[in-house]
Amino acid sequence: MTIETDTYLPTSKTPKMDDPDYVPVDLSPEMLSELEDIRRWKKAFLLDLKRLLEELREVIKEVEGLNSSTKSSKAVKKNSHVATGRKKFNMDPKKGIKFLVENDLLRHTPEDIAQFLFKGEGLNKTAIGDYLGERDDFNIQVLQAFVGLHQFPDFNLVQALRQFLWSFRLPGEAQKIDRMMEAFAQRYCHCNPGVFQSTDTCYVLSFSIIMLNTSLHNPNVRDKPSVDRFIAMNRGIDDGGNLPEELLRALYKSIKKEPFRIPEDDGNNMMQTFFNPDREGWLLKLGGGRVKTWNRRRFILMDNCLYYFGRSTDKEPRGIIPLENLSIREVKDSRKPNCFELYIPNNCGQLMKACKREADGRVVEGHHTVYRFSTATPEEKDKWIRSITAAVSVDPFYEMLAAKKKQIS
Repeated sequence: MTIETDTYLPTSKTPKMDDPDYVPVDLSPEMLSELEDIRRWKKAFLLDLKRLLEELREVIKEVEGLNSSTKSSKAVKKNSHVATGRKKFNMDPKKGIKFLVENDLLRHTPEDIAQFLFKGEGLNKTAIGDYLGERDDFNIQVLQAFVGLHQFPDFNLVQALRQFLWSFRLPGEAQKIDRMMEAFAQRYCHCNPGVFQSTDTCYVLSFSIIMLNTSLHNPNVRDKPSVDRFIAMNRGIDDGGNLPEELLRALYKSIKKEPFRIPEDDGNNMMQTFFNPDREGWLLKLGGGRVKTWNRRRFILMDNCLYYFGRSTDKEPRGIIPLENLSIREVKDSRKPNCFELYIPNNCGQLMKACKREADGRVVEGHHTVYRFSTATPEEKDKWIRSITAAVSVDPFYEMLAAKKKQIS
């Protein structure tokens, strides 16, 4: 016996006879039993289906949570590697770049590395300058790409130098400075065609402006150049001709009004400056006051300077002794053994360029014609003398400026 799909199947509740959907059907006991089995199976199936749907929803939630957690974990790991790469860069720029490239955080192309340095997030600006100044071909390509990220259209030369010199810290080596300033001059002339006869003119004038900034705003320089002296200094540098006097006066006025902002090593944490010194240790230093007393100071030799601290916990130096144009020698002292001193060659009573911080926080000029030190042992004295001798530098600006002017003439 077949059952039509439109046939009304009776349930446990007997339908009324006047129900329009009621169709009387005679079912055998076997069919009624089979129908009840189907209904029970259907009910169980629907319950199972509902339970499976609920479990599926839970699984989907777990998978979504797992994906989110995985993404979060990957982001945390990536940020950790980036932070590690920056720290490695600040300690050793080439090793830092290599770490970032090996961990797929940076592509090994001049453009990508230049962009990374230009953004400078968390990077030590001294390390940036050292990396950009390297002489191998790849670093020179990075330097060109880095300089190319600076936009100088319609900037006068001082404005362009302000932007450029804030993006890193000039290294101490003359050859590095020369390469970087050559690249700057080329970029400035490219952005401002017709301002100068040649990039050599821009190069020489840039050095003149940097020297002017030092002369006008360094308290150790007593002979402040006048605007007329600045103009005279730059005669004949424009391919043998003279630059417009009004241009030079405007540049002088800008520098006199506002000095260049020279970046610290990290802008915030002074101690990063002294993270990887050439040498450090405790020395006795002879004071420069009327009463000559020996004071125990912690010295750090770094970046062609001697920094000294009163205590090992001090975060800022008590004094700074730049080593430019100085000499070092062993001396005998009746009061202390193992002595050596820093001095200015051919000095006629000239004070050394140095500064110190007073107890009230004021930074004042030093009053030493020589700096004398004593070490605990002869071996320690010899090590300090070797390290300081290697760190003594000659200010390259005047030599390079004279050489470039001679080349132009």
